[in-house]
Amino acid sequence: MKPDHPGPGAPPGAERLSKSDEFIGHGGSGNATPASANQQNSAQRAAVPDVTARRDSSARAGSSSGDLADPIYGALDLGTNNCRLLLARPSRRGFRVVDAFSRIIRLGEGVSLSGRLSDQAMSRTMEALKVCAGKLQRHRVGRARMVATQACRVAENGQSFVANVRDNFGLEIEVLTSEMEARLAVAGCATLIDPEAEFVLVFDIGGGSSEIIWLDMTRFGSRRDVLTGRYDIDDAIVAWESLPVGVVTLAERFDGRTVTPDSFAAMSNAVTELLAPFEAMHRFCERVAGRKVHFLGTSGTVTTIAGVLLDLERYDRKRVDGIWLNTAQINDVTSRLLNLSYEDRILEPCIGRERADLVLAGCAILDAILKLWPAERLRVADRGLREGILMRLMMEDGVWRTGRRRRGRSRRSGNRPNP
Repeated sequence: MKPDHPGPGAPPGAERLSKSDEFIGHGGSGNATPASANQQNSAQRAAVPDVTARRDSSARAGSSSGDLADPIYGALDLGTNNCRLLLARPSRRGFRVVDAFSRIIRLGEGVSLSGRLSDQAMSRTMEALKVCAGKLQRHRVGRARMVATQACRVAENGQSFVANVRDNFGLEIEVLTSEMEARLAVAGCATLIDPEAEFVLVFDIGGGSSEIIWLDMTRFGSRRDVLTGRYDIDDAIVAWESLPVGVVTLAERFDGRTVTPDSFAAMSNAVTELLAPFEAMHRFCERVAGRKVHFLGTSGTVTTIAGVLLDLERYDRKRVDGIWLNTAQINDVTSRLLNLSYEDRILEPCIGRERADLVLAGCAILDAILKLWPAERLRVADRGLREGILMRLMMEDGVWRTGRRRRGRSRRSGNRPNP
């Protein structure tokens, strides 16, 4: 369940991501876990880079006039549950968002049972992609990467659907491998890694699959080496796994509308069984014992938990992205949601009707992760695949900048990753 919180009253396609948002290429340390949600939020405003920087007054004008000095890049993520587009141009400290679009389309609805994308799901998705195609054309995007994930990977008619999208809208969508999906997710949220951490578990709870990635940060001299492009965050990956389970597939299997403590435990146990072979092979419980470890979650599950914890009247990305949670807070929110009926979950501002039957499935996946690898701290990332794509594209073109000029280099030279 990717971060996507337009709220129950928002129009289709709305996303709580300002067109003036700036993705900063370096994060704060955030070493302490605050004791309360209010303290937590206050601390994060100091520790996390400002992702809602001042408005880029030339964003719209430049995009429509074809500003060659600052080309616009695009990233489209067609997931099992969401269709999401992000358009941005390079900035002094990463990139500045020009436009964004997100819509829940449930492309993978029923795929776990039938093995095929349904006509209704494909129709919903085509409508969303029509909007995306219009934005890409209107902003005259210079370079873009468009990807599809688990639903198109496993569905019998996934490739034919992608071909139909190309024929109708001219969008060349690439069906990602599980490994590439995991690597891009890590790249997109790497700026939120605590520089003091020795090991980091990055996870992305999706609609049809969940990516698990362990990073060994001791391989680098400093985290700054990764952010400036001297080293690639890929070099920190020591093991990864793509679990064939996500919020949509788990909710379909166990009935995400009516969840009891027993059915929740059954969902968590089902995920634990999928994680067990991975742990048996890599033995991370032993490897990280006594080390500085934190989790980094990039998914709608953790952003929803953070929003509920903060009692937000409407989802606010500025208050959620980068916030630290502890295990007790996560368990408290999960228990609170378990005590709510499906109808009551709909009324939660950070959940709404489109997510009310999925949120506890996501909580069950997270519960299994936390039980297998206990961690005191988890950082929430309302960023991921799209941001990773944009970062990679800009690094390849030499326009990725992180705010600190180096002697002998021009402002526009950027830094490329090692080949």
